[in-house]
Amino acid sequence: MKKISIIAVCIGALAMTACSDIKRKPGRAYMPDMADSRAVETYTDPRTLQDKNINYTGNPVAGTVSRGEEVIYKMLKDTTGSYGPAASMKNPLPRLDTVALVEAERLYLINCGICHGGKLDGNGPLYKDGTGPYPAAPKNFMSDDMKKMTDGTYFHSVTYGKGMMGSYAAQLSPKQRWMVIHYIRSKQGVGAGEAPAAADSTATAAK
Repeated sequence: MKKISIIAVCIGALAMTACSDIKRKPGRAYMPDMADSRAVETYTDPRTLQDKNINYTGNPVAGTVSRGEEVIYKMLKDTTGSYGPAASMKNPLPRLDTVALVEAERLYLINCGICHGGKLDGNGPLYKDGTGPYPAAPKNFMSDDMKKMTDGTYFHSVTYGKGMMGSYAAQLSPKQRWMVIHYIRSKQGVGAGEAPAAADSTATAAK
């Protein structure tokens, strides 16, 4: 009987507590800044955030490198606009097998073929023997000067653009750019994975 009374008292106390109007307060947060952090939208205008004393820009931290990007090449970039030491770079990818070469051809045709042509002769649909909408003849990859151009020079041109050709860094990852260069070399007869003869770093770029 005593046990039953104790249980009844406990149940009654719990019921009174549950139905009570007393405002309960949560426990203290050990790290309140993380528990109640302010969410920031990806495309929020930084100026509106600065008005609220929130210093957020969304830009990567200075000196950081995105995954898959060549740190060494970023260090070699010549900010004067010339090829500089980039011309001495070699293609880091090994010789492409049949499957990879087919993929490299696909990437070339999608991104480069419209100007430089499916035959790499600079006569793509946009030029079309001078009758197309593109007024200037794109570079002929089968010419001797383009065969002598180094892999690093090709990579620099595709990455940062040169002349009337814009950058393709947004369309092709670093690995894909090197794959396209392998494909061009295979068509030139230089040999995939083989470095061409050294060329002047100030040589004319692709396009």
